[in-house]
Amino acid sequence: MLLDTAFDFNKATDENQQKKMKANKGKTCTREREFLYKFNAGNQRLVLTVPLKFPVQENASHLHGRLMLLHNLPCFIENDLKQSLSQFIEGESIKDYDKEAEAALKAVKSGEVDMHQLANAWAKAYTETTLEHARPEEPSWDEDFADVYHDLIHSPASETLLNLEHNYFVSISELINERDVELKKLRERQGAEMDKVMQELGKSLTDQDVNALAAQHFESQQVLENKWTSELKQSTAIQKQEYQEWVIKLHQDLKNPNNSSISEEIKVQPSQLRESVEGNGRIYEEQRQLEESFTIHLGAQLKTMHNLRLLRADILDFCKHKRNHRSGVKLHRLQTALSLYSTSLCGLVLLVDNRISSYSGIKRDFATVCQECTDFHFPGIQEQLEIVQQVVLYARAQRSSKSKRQHDSVNRNGGNEEKSKNIERNQSNILPGEFYITRHSNLSEIHVAFHLCVDDNVRSGNITARDPAIMGLRNILKVCCTHDITTISIPLLLVHDMSEEMTIPWCLKRAELVFKCVKGFMMEMASWDGGISRTVQFLVPQTISEEMFYQLSNMLPQIFRVSSTLTLTSKH
Repeated sequence: MLLDTAFDFNKATDENQQKKMKANKGKTCTREREFLYKFNAGNQRLVLTVPLKFPVQENASHLHGRLMLLHNLPCFIENDLKQSLSQFIEGESIKDYDKEAEAALKAVKSGEVDMHQLANAWAKAYTETTLEHARPEEPSWDEDFADVYHDLIHSPASETLLNLEHNYFVSISELINERDVELKKLRERQGAEMDKVMQELGKSLTDQDVNALAAQHFESQQVLENKWTSELKQSTAIQKQEYQEWVIKLHQDLKNPNNSSISEEIKVQPSQLRESVEGNGRIYEEQRQLEESFTIHLGAQLKTMHNLRLLRADILDFCKHKRNHRSGVKLHRLQTALSLYSTSLCGLVLLVDNRISSYSGIKRDFATVCQECTDFHFPGIQEQLEIVQQVVLYARAQRSSKSKRQHDSVNRNGGNEEKSKNIERNQSNILPGEFYITRHSNLSEIHVAFHLCVDDNVRSGNITARDPAIMGLRNILKVCCTHDITTISIPLLLVHDMSEEMTIPWCLKRAELVFKCVKGFMMEMASWDGGISRTVQFLVPQTISEEMFYQLSNMLPQIFRVSSTLTLTSKH
């Protein structure tokens, strides 16, 4: 009996393998050979014939399994069939490889193939695919500067670094003060002009005259603002270049003890700190801050200790530099600078709208604080936002094209077109629960800002644990685990400012929801990072009452497992 099967590998493989075979048709010649296998089943002598196309793209074990199922072959021939099939495929493949090798050598000897091009192709293949022959990656300027700065900030030169940074900060602050004064004078002058025009409206002047003056005022403001924006941008660029070059030179100078000219020349003594002029209207006043701290343990078997803090404070207080601190300027910045390139970063959650910009609300205030001090390590806030916008547009385009293909397929099969309307929206905006990240080295107490998108729904009292804002917090905590952010500050009520509808029951209900959700997310952290101790700061607006603050403070230990203290007394 003859068992014959025409087994076409082009049909047996998946779509990707078919594409590979089609691409390889021009490179290798496809040959078909028959595999013969003879075996006895009782008194019958059977022969299995399988046409195979070489080069074989399929694993021999997969083909063996299909043959056993297709022909209901007896189990006692399974191992022998597998061995014979593997030997046949290996032997025929080696013959083909030998023929191709001989043909290639013949082409080289006859001059059909350029020896130099062939050698270059092989050299390129080795350098691109094997680590042994690849060129070592050269560290970038940012990596070199980061290593140098990390060494200096953990050395006696840290005081010099912080003093220089503070002087640069005061210099930019003075420029900003000059800008604000000039803009204020311009607005006052324009306001007086507009008042005079409005008094003459209907007498000697018309609405067109008023509109023309308003347009002229707007243009004058734009020209002045653009002038100061350009000047500030140029000043920060010069400061950044000078600072980075100075840090590199100082590091090289300190490596050579015989040459201390650079450090002596540039070193700033504590008495030489420049102080900003008080009373200029831009010094941030410190208000009375309420704070409660707790130590908790989470986990059933593997317990992890965490620190929790409840604070009544403005969220931007963690970003602003205190210019009126005549003493302790260095101490205020030292901890943030020491941990800049470490595994103990500090993060902050900002609640923003769906537009990636810095033109209004908390985004504008945050950008203003960022621009008051030069960032010597990362791009400026505007440059980072532009990069985020490009990434969002690219991601939206990819998702949109994929969704469109899926909806087209559904519509062809008789599906409705209502779902496709969701695709038609502003592709540059983000959705509630999504967030983008900016990095900073020039802020007071944080290194990373999470800009979490929320909508007006967070001001209602009916959000649940599945709300996009809550799920956004979960994803933020996951990023903290994977990127060494050990301190994170979260708006407890998911708002930055209080309003009339936020009553005491509203605040208690919202705080309970956030506390419980964050507790669950922190317990998940143990599986994400192995149980690292972290600090979570819950922030409430400054306008909240002390009574409300202490009610929230009493709620926290009821939800989290707060560590109890033990009092040891002597028997005597």
